[in-house]
Amino acid sequence: MTEFVINAQERQIVGKKVKRLRNEGIVPITVYGPKTAPVNLQVPYRALEVALMKAGGTNIIDIKYGSKTVKVLARDVQRNPLKGFILHADFFAIDADSTIVTAVPIQFVGESPAVETGKGILMIGANSINVETLPSNLINIVEVDLSNLEKVGDTITVGDLNLGDDVVILSDPEEPIVRVAQSAAARRQEMLDSGLITEDSDEEAGQEETEE
Repeated sequence: MTEFVINAQERQIVGKKVKRLRNEGIVPITVYGPKTAPVNLQVPYRALEVALMKAGGTNIIDIKYGSKTVKVLARDVQRNPLKGFILHADFFAIDADSTIVTAVPIQFVGESPAVETGKGILMIGANSINVETLPSNLINIVEVDLSNLEKVGDTITVGDLNLGDDVVILSDPEEPIVRVAQSAAARRQEMLDSGLITEDSDEEAGQEETEE
């Protein structure tokens, strides 16, 4: 059983007239897919908002209308550019036997030893990964373990990920996900240790900036 469900109604109103629906707290939506002709539906605003917030774009949603149930993924969600409320949403009807392409968000786990010791700071790259897989193998998040970042310069790229044989990664394998850059404090200490600066010159520079 799908965890996320949206109860909808068939929609006869289209075009500019949908503004009337929005004024009544109803959002127009469209369901489409490779084996599903586009269907115009309507959903109460709050029910749609909650479903989208919880399911995101990587959880399968059951849209029920009339006697039908269609398994979908959220695709394009149009929002008011100023106030951010939902104007329209498109849902992609999936086929259990056909692969789908979607973006899966990245979630960092663990702590980087280089960051914990103050030697480095994290520079974040990609925040999602494009994948292709069957609906039954769809993953909700990609976990990236930061504990492998032990020193400055260590990097995790898309190519370092292993999502198993059932999920094909489409993103560029060279694309960086996260890397450790040297922190300002560590850089200053390194310059002090190498004699490039001294405590006195550092203080003088700070005084000059204050005087300016």
